[in-house]
Amino acid sequence: MNNTLFVTAGEIAKELGISKPFAYKLARQMNEELEAKGFLTIAGRVSRKYYEEKFYGITKAD
Repeated sequence: MNNTLFVTAGEIAKELGISKPFAYKLARQMNEELEAKGFLTIAGRVSRKYYEEKFYGITKAD
């Protein structure tokens, strides 16, 4: 897995084997969840940590 701070919708599409439009939909949904928790978000990008927790159950000690 990559060590960059954010995962892009393109990366999500490739990694999950889904279309880019659906990957953007997933990114938007995850960003809405993060915004509801008070986090700032960037359209088309999702916190890699949140993405990995959401899809793979991966959590890393900070």
